[in-house]
Order: sequence, then structure tokens, then C-alpha cells
Amino acid sequence: MSLFASCWNSPGRDIDHSYDGRRGSSNRSPGNGRRLTSLYKEGKDGLSLCQDLGKCGSGEFSVAVVQANQVLEDQCQLESGDFGTFVGVYDGHGGPDASRYVCDNLFRNFQAISAEMEGTVNGETIRRAFLETEEGFISLVSQSWMSQPAIASSGSCCLVGLSTEHNANLESVRHELKELHPDDPQIVVLRHGVWRIKGIIQVSHSVGDVYLKRSEFNREPLNPKFRLREPFDAPILSADPVITSHAIQPNDCFLIFASDGLWEHLTNEQAVEIVQSHSPVGIAKRLVKAALQEAARKREMRYSDLRKIDKKVLRHFHDDITVIVLFLNHDLLTRGCVQYPPPVSIRSAAEQ
Repeated sequence: MSLFASCWNSPGRDIDHSYDGRRGSSNRSPGNGRRLTSLYKEGKDGLSLCQDLGKCGSGEFSVAVVQANQVLEDQCQLESGDFGTFVGVYDGHGGPDASRYVCDNLFRNFQAISAEMEGTVNGETIRRAFLETEEGFISLVSQSWMSQPAIASSGSCCLVGLSTEHNANLESVRHELKELHPDDPQIVVLRHGVWRIKGIIQVSHSVGDVYLKRSEFNREPLNPKFRLREPFDAPILSADPVITSHAIQPNDCFLIFASDGLWEHLTNEQAVEIVQSHSPVGIAKRLVKAALQEAARKREMRYSDLRKIDKKVLRHFHDDITVIVLFLNHDLLTRGCVQYPPPVSIRSAAEQ
């Protein structure tokens, strides 16, 4: 699951969270004069990406990623400058194509739309950025359909901060889906104790998963295991984000952005307790380790033995895990762009 948030310099200082749940040029800086940094350091403490602590316009941040899939499907980025701070964690499925595309294009689209609206940042700005990113990915799928049809089954979905998951295991989500598809008794199916949309996927919002949105991609040459037997008229999944705005309070200290590889093993309360109880330095790495220790415990094995498992089968023990912890510096937030820290742009490396 991918989490997106933006912090801006307007009075009142709100944080907007949006839920939405192909490799482009990751070396292109999204803003003039901005420093672009790649976090890719394979092998350090078993992590794929790591930065113990860095500074940005909203305060400080810590990043860590551990890979489980043979190709890392998680992507992440942090953009910071005189506009504020943007954090994205993109949890791909069905391959890395959609999450890489989102990482390369969502923030760029967001900036362009904001500039078009003369700097306006609101729910509509965010929504348009997501939908434009979705349309761009659909165009890529269409162009690549005959040579790379598998891209149609690649998606990247999002987990909202400060709101609930969009997962078919939640009764409210199943109710929403049944209302949207009243003529389809198989819109949600219970298999092996897990509710799935059309018996295939748990998430109801995503960028990508084009084969579940446009029927022209639900056919050959797409792999039969993804194709639905019956035709559909309306999109089964949605790229339309659900947006929550939270006005930052003096006692708000940090935000934890993570893919569901973390939340499969830690509760919200456990993650918050870890951050509150330890130094900010390396805190994202500490959260990842705590999740892996819990994954090992569930398998009745030692953490050290989990670390030794071959990458070809590691996905059977845990998912890719991405964590970004953003610590809020209220002094920086209240004074806006005065003495703003140097611009920062951090993105997952394309070489993954």
C-alpha cells in the first residue's frame, strides 16, 4: 500500500493525505536547483534502501526499505523545498511497473497542476494529480499491450494516513463495492478466509490494474490467470483518491508512512511506541527490524535465520517493507520558507 502526504506553507498548515491504492527517468530532478539523492545501498544491514536521518523543510526524516520480492515492487520518494514537503510510499503489485511509474510521475503532475491553479493546493489538486497519473499509465499500457501485456496487471495502491484501509476484508468496503456493482453477485468473494474483489485482489483503489478497469485489456495476450471470465461495463477498481486533511497541532510530533509489509506485522500502536521510545536516528530501520522479528516469530524461527533465507523464496515469509518517518519541526513549519533548509529530492533508484 502506498501512502502520500503533502505539507505546504499556507497559514494554518494542513497536511493532506490521499489514498489511492514504467520506469521513467529517475535521474531527472523535479525542480530547478533541487538536489536529487538516491538511497539505494544494497546489502547495508540487509536493507535495499536506508538513510538513518536527513533534514527537510518540515523537520527530519528517516527511511528504510527491505526487499522480499525478486524484483522490488515498493517505491518511495521525498521531495522538499520552498513549496513544502511531499512524501510518497508506493506499494506495487503484479510487478514494479505501476509503482515506478507513480514514483516518476505523481509528484511531477501534482506540481504542474498546482502551478496551473496558481499555487492552489487542495483536495481537487491532489485528485487531479492521481487521475492524470492513472491516465498516463493507461496510455503506457495501451502502447505496450502487444509486446508487454503483463503491464496491464501491474498496479500500485495506497494506504491513507489518518483514515481506514480500502481493503475488501473490511465490511464497509464490501458494502461500497456491492452498491457500485449491484448486478454482480461475485464482486467480492471469500476464498480461504480472505475477501477478494472478483476473487483476485484485496484493494479497491489503485493506480494501474488496468485489466480490472477497462475491459479491452481483459483478454489475450494477458496471462489467463488475470483474465475475468465474464465481461464488465464499469471499472471494478478506482484510482480516485480519498482525501483527509488534518491541521497540524503543537503536540503532533511525527508521521509514519509505510507499505503494508510493515502493518502486516506491527499495529499502529506498536509502531508509534517504537518511534516514541527511541532516538530518531535510524528509526525507520528499527521499525523494519521489528516487523521482521515479528515475521520470524510467526514462523517459529530466529530473526538471524530469517535473514539467511534465499531471496528466491523470501516473499513467502514477508512482503517488501518501506518505511519513512517524518519528524515535524514546528519552528520550521510556522516560519515558512524563511531560512528554509536546502531543497531535497530523494527517490528509489531505477536500477532496482
